[in-house]
Amino acid sequence: MPDATRSETTRSDAVLDERARRKAMMIRASIYIAGTHLFAGFVILLFALGNR
Repeated sequence: MPDATRSETTRSDAVLDERARRKAMMIRASIYIAGTHLFAGFVILLFALGNR
């Protein structure tokens, strides 16, 4: 029986680890996307001001 309990614990730990990794990846991707859009907006602003 201890092997079954250990297997279930390992499996649940692996699931929790995978969920944590996915959450971290989504946060990182959101930051990168937001940063890229802010940078692009800044560049567009520079072009608009330079065009005047």
